[in-house]
Amino acid sequence: METRVPVQSNSSNSSTPAKPAVILLSGGLDSATAGAIARADGFELFALSVDYGQRHRFELESATRVAKHLGVKRHETVRIDLSRFGASALTADVAVPKSRSVAEMEHGIPVTYVPARNTVLLSLALAYAETVTAANIFIGVNAIDYSGYPDCRPEYIAAFERLANLATKAGVEKTLTFKIHTPLITMTKAEIIRRGMQLDVDYGLTHSCYDPDAQGCPCGRCDACLLRRKGFAEVGTTDPLEYQTS
Repeated sequence: METRVPVQSNSSNSSTPAKPAVILLSGGLDSATAGAIARADGFELFALSVDYGQRHRFELESATRVAKHLGVKRHETVRIDLSRFGASALTADVAVPKSRSVAEMEHGIPVTYVPARNTVLLSLALAYAETVTAANIFIGVNAIDYSGYPDCRPEYIAAFERLANLATKAGVEKTLTFKIHTPLITMTKAEIIRRGMQLDVDYGLTHSCYDPDAQGCPCGRCDACLLRRKGFAEVGTTDPLEYQTS
């Protein structure tokens, strides 16, 4: 299943056309900030969201709201059902870890890791980028405040960028040289939030929780919630979201 939503662009009326860029938009805090940075850098955004069978599918509604907030030119949502494979707390009947300390999050790869997820997402973004002649792809991965995912590391991103230019018609014919942008990769969660606030990101539109209730209310205790709440606390401001737990 695929949905296509045209969105009014926020691009300026400059005589120089904005360069197109694809932004992987999950609806979370990080991808919203990465999109805002891309917009501030003058790119015309083509957003891509993926319904991969995640238990926190409420984030896709947030992605739609964030896309409108960012004024993207076009927003695509594609379904690739990774829940058929399972093997992750985000796609199978496996408990999401709760109330872990930062030290615990920094040790090992957690059960919320979805096998090859970022490779799948970036491959879809690459296909989208080639069709809209966008050499630039933005993804909100982070290698500082994250839960040990191997596909968030700089060396992975560099390897995928090499692959992108080897595995595409545009790359082989040199009509495009693909660049994977990771503007958040060396930032703490607090630094990400601070940068987003400077760019007027409305974090009330975003969704980060791995295990929300049926109404989409975040649990407040999974790794994603804890890292998000820690970031807002370090910035000294209040997270606009309401949580199930105080």
